[in-house]
Amino acid sequence: MRASPAPKRNPGQRRVQDLLKLSVASPGGSADSTVTKMSNASSVETVSSAADKAKLGLAVLLLVGSVAAFYLLADRDIWVRVAALLALMAAAAGVFLLSEPGRQFVGYAKDSVRETKKVVWPTRQEALQMTGYVFAFVVVMALMLWLTDKTLEWLLYSVVLGWR
Repeated sequence: MRASPAPKRNPGQRRVQDLLKLSVASPGGSADSTVTKMSNASSVETVSSAADKAKLGLAVLLLVGSVAAFYLLADRDIWVRVAALLALMAAAAGVFLLSEPGRQFVGYAKDSVRETKKVVWPTRQEALQMTGYVFAFVVVMALMLWLTDKTLEWLLYSVVLGWR
């Protein structure tokens, strides 16, 4: 029995696939694992474990309880009410952070901070210069709109209708 030959690919198609693998690959990993990570990143993630559902439910209850405690302690001093509110809110945040979505949120926040550090922020002089350009553009546009408005007003009321 003879093996069937591999299907021939267009050289352009192969080049596009190779470029996609190169552009998707990360320095520390292979292209295939990166493609898998990226395709999974766009899917909607739901809370699946019963423990995580219980933790999220408890966090919501603690959050609602914090607001309820604030109003139920209306006859107490304000510092007692605020302390109860903050303590129960901190407990709700702690329970949330112990769940899988909480850990994912912390990972996302760390990645965001890491990406923010990679940004090349403008210098003070560049920021002031760009702000000046924006203000100048706004002034020019305001004058142009004012001039257009007055021209149309003159045309409509003086020339067409003859009211002035």
